[in-house]
Amino acid sequence: MQITVNGECKSLTHSINLIQLLEDLHLENRRVAIEVNQIIVPRGEFSEYCLQEGDNIEIVHAIGGG
Repeated sequence: MQITVNGECKSLTHSINLIQLLEDLHLENRRVAIEVNQIIVPRGEFSEYCLQEGDNIEIVHAIGGG
């Protein structure tokens, strides 16, 4: 299965959810926002949202400042 993460193609052997994707990318402990196919997925739905062939995922890191 092929997906695109932040503009880079990624091959998966099986469907995974967004929590598993974050773990694969070593981002599980970071504050991030995720958009799949131009739709923001609420953090509470990361474990339920299973990725599909051709999905385009954008992951944005939250940065604090003032």
